[in-house]
Amino acid sequence: MADKQLLLGDEALALGALHAGLTGVYAYPGTPSTEITEYIQAHPLTRERAVHCAWSSNEKTAMEGALGVSYAGKRALVCMKHVGMNVCADPLMGSAMVGANGGLVVAACDDPSMHSSQNEQDSRFWGTFGMMPVFEPSSQQEAYVMTRAAFDYSEKRGIPVILRLTTRMAHSRAVVEPWNEIREQNALKYPENPRQWVDLPVNARVRNRQLIRDYALFEEDAVASPFNFLKDGPDHSLGVIACGIAYNYLMENYPDGCPYPVLKISQYPFPKALVRELAGKVEALLVLEEGQPLLEERLVGVLDPGIPVRGRLDGSVNRDGELTPDAVRAALGLPALPVQAASEVVAPR
Repeated sequence: MADKQLLLGDEALALGALHAGLTGVYAYPGTPSTEITEYIQAHPLTRERAVHCAWSSNEKTAMEGALGVSYAGKRALVCMKHVGMNVCADPLMGSAMVGANGGLVVAACDDPSMHSSQNEQDSRFWGTFGMMPVFEPSSQQEAYVMTRAAFDYSEKRGIPVILRLTTRMAHSRAVVEPWNEIREQNALKYPENPRQWVDLPVNARVRNRQLIRDYALFEEDAVASPFNFLKDGPDHSLGVIACGIAYNYLMENYPDGCPYPVLKISQYPFPKALVRELAGKVEALLVLEEGQPLLEERLVGVLDPGIPVRGRLDGSVNRDGELTPDAVRAALGLPALPVQAASEVVAPR
């Protein structure tokens, strides 16, 4: 490991991209995603390697620029906030059909509680809608490692990867230990199957069938992923599914270890086999996910109807707004922590 650094989640993602051999970053500014591109612009490795940095006129053109880099066999990152995914939907959905040549990562930063946004939409939806894998880190260290893994996975499976952060992950700092190895940039690489990159109906029909088969493979990969794991616990009255930063909040409430079996999910499509394995051990499930209850809703039809499922849908967790350690604590039935008042009120400046 290299020297430790104190980084925002955005910065950890940016450093992971640079160390993964990034060639180009394209972005449209919007909180909480802006700092990703700003960090890349200011980093010495960017100048040393001539990494192309572009603030685009909108998210659609940013996505199209990143696609061009990927089609040439190079690694590209495109960054935007959650509502920007609506703007880039046309090239985004087409990119899943065509695929990726060089690694292509779409960093989507969601804003639950709408600190600077007009809605709370959940970017994990695009993974299901477009049949693309989604990575969701639970910590700043994992944001660094997962970004590197996302580029590798994109090239391994020939598919763009959505990397989802939320406001608290993007804008909070933690210690990150970068790897010593900094990957070289890709050489130019001509696509092996040129017809794949011509998105006409005659080719799209073939690609669509292939994408459906691949999506099942993505789920198998999620089951085997080191970012998804099941930890047993002594008390099987409850099982907890914790997605992304929710896992961090859960463990913050149990510094000595969670007494319940826990399934951590940070790579999607959600691993049904692991969910069924957890459900077979416990009497009830609690789903902790930042944003909309996407996974909680998907459990219908996957689990035995006799297993109670708690979460945002039944009010065990707040239906809107950010997930917090205190909200997780309340959902677990733990007593509220004492709140200490400020020793003095600071005069307005």
